[in-house]
Amino acid sequence: MFAVIDIETTGTSAQRGRITEIAIYVFDGNKVIDSFVSLVNPECPIPYFITRLTGISDYMVADAPRFCEIARKVVEMTENNVFVAHNVSFDYNFVREEFRRLGYEYRREKLCTVSLSRKLIPGHRSYSLGSICQDLGIEIEHRHRAAGDAKATVNLLVHLLKINDQPTGSPRVRISSPEHTLVRSLPETTGVYYLINEQDEIIYIGKSLNIRKRVNNHLLQCNTRRTIEMKNSTVSVSYTETGSELLALLLESQEIKNQMPLYNRRQRRQLAHYGLYTTVNGNGYICLKIDKTNRNDAPLAAYPAMHEARQHLFTITEHYNLCQKLCGLYQTQGACFHHSIRQCKGACIGLEPPDKYNERVRKLIATLNNNHESFFIIEPGRHIEEHAVVKVEKGKYIGFGYFDPNHVNGNPEYLHDSIKPYEDNRDVQQIIRSYMRQGRAKNVIKF
Repeated sequence: MFAVIDIETTGTSAQRGRITEIAIYVFDGNKVIDSFVSLVNPECPIPYFITRLTGISDYMVADAPRFCEIARKVVEMTENNVFVAHNVSFDYNFVREEFRRLGYEYRREKLCTVSLSRKLIPGHRSYSLGSICQDLGIEIEHRHRAAGDAKATVNLLVHLLKINDQPTGSPRVRISSPEHTLVRSLPETTGVYYLINEQDEIIYIGKSLNIRKRVNNHLLQCNTRRTIEMKNSTVSVSYTETGSELLALLLESQEIKNQMPLYNRRQRRQLAHYGLYTTVNGNGYICLKIDKTNRNDAPLAAYPAMHEARQHLFTITEHYNLCQKLCGLYQTQGACFHHSIRQCKGACIGLEPPDKYNERVRKLIATLNNNHESFFIIEPGRHIEEHAVVKVEKGKYIGFGYFDPNHVNGNPEYLHDSIKPYEDNRDVQQIIRSYMRQGRAKNVIKF
């Protein structure tokens, strides 16, 4: 059974926009057996350009039901049915976001008639609803209105189903078969997932921006002996939504160390394979060196790969006017390249005294060594009314948590109370530093 849906909205963003009209046609593969069409009061103004496109105005929706008043009808008509739409992600995300505002987690199996059309009837100039229906001779009554577009999508689906039922030799897509049973109910959100075997043991832990898609990929992979074994061993899946990729990285690292899953052999080893260390040469200059992190002393910075370590070292060498030769970036018996362009002050050939040079190196060390830095990193939460927060105090990772931004009112004390403690180690330090070094931490609050 299919629930063919079209919506009109106040904009293109599911998080910021609202639904203004919805149409649902329940289709059993032969005929429409139920339907529902309604304007929806978005509880916000409709932009003028949207009114020009759809014809739906603030006046028209003033007395229309709010989404909360039709939510039950939407649930009942789509329950146990495949959610079908032309460009399904758009409609599905809007509907799901409306339910999230109501505190309800809406999940349905999806089918996109755009993707299906590309597979079954390739070669068209455009696969927009208007263009593909025109090419196929499907009439659309009241274009850019939910009922008209949804009816056209039903007729398009009928056309595609007929193609799909042709004898062997024609393109075929298993559109009536659901996704793998284990992944139907998984969310399409950011978080950490756990593959579990028949003995109720966690055999693999991973993180993803889309849990459902990533787990489905695992269960479809058959390219190596390891992936086949893991797929065949998996009987159930659990997950933890984090909202933020940073939190997913931190939680994944912690859980792999705690659970030691069979198929996480690589991640069980330390993520930080290379570190930045200091030595003092025979002339008293502090030298920087990249080395593997199998030493007992903690590095100034840690990196997952040599190329990332070298790139960072090049950057800080230029920023602090350090000597490439003393930083291990330029092999020479004489002066380094930077000295020839006057970026190095001659420490490589003894022109700059060690105390002057080492003063800049110590400033760099103080910057890299976050022992005196305390800050929060604010990240997206698991839904639009929540933020996530990571806490680092005097350079030590404390943990993470969630908070309601409406209750903080600029008071960081509330953030301290939101933190759930987690273990600090070299890997999480590397994750946080790398995340910040890449400029991905957009909201940092120091305390």
